[in-house]
Amino acid sequence: MYDAVLFDNDGVLVKPPKRELLQEAARSAFEEFDVDPAEDHLAAVTHSATPDGFREVCEAYGFDPNSFWAARDSAASEIQLREIEAGRTTTYDDIDALSSFERPLGLVSSNQQATVEFMLDYFELERHFETYYGRPPTVEGIRRKKPNPHFLDRALSDIGAETALFVGDSESDVVAADNAGLDSAFIRRPHRTEYELSVEPTYEIEGLSEIFEILD
Repeated sequence: MYDAVLFDNDGVLVKPPKRELLQEAARSAFEEFDVDPAEDHLAAVTHSATPDGFREVCEAYGFDPNSFWAARDSAASEIQLREIEAGRTTTYDDIDALSSFERPLGLVSSNQQATVEFMLDYFELERHFETYYGRPPTVEGIRRKKPNPHFLDRALSDIGAETALFVGDSESDVVAADNAGLDSAFIRRPHRTEYELSVEPTYEIEGLSEIFEILD
């Protein structure tokens, strides 16, 4: 049914960073510009930044968009790497399932490319994937992150696949899959116990091993 399987990273393979850490990183970026942000502006660049929200923040404080986003992304990446090296961010217990897939695998994350590369190397996961994409630390990277299908399309092209299943843990993952013409598997990890979707994934699973039942 599927030529390949594509995965999100945070919340699917690696446990997601705590929101307060990302907030700390975002606040430090504002501090570089000597700004004490309003709470709604801090929230707008803490986690799921959108092009419109980011533009509003930059206009409110007169920031150069490229400089501010580079500061924000650098701080967010550094704090995540620190958590990984300290052993506070780990992979999920079922990560060994990646070794049993008989189809090409790819990874598409909305996290920074540098963070994704570090995670794959640190947790020795790179060998499982034929291609992987994070988000470049640029304003254009905000526009191209999920639910934009840009990096899903690139991953499919790299693998040479026409069909794929995309496994994610958020609504933006489900919408991105739909935008790319792919089926989706929403994985309800513990941090998503109460999470409600307003869109319907093709499948809902609780662990990586359940993907094999879909592929059979």
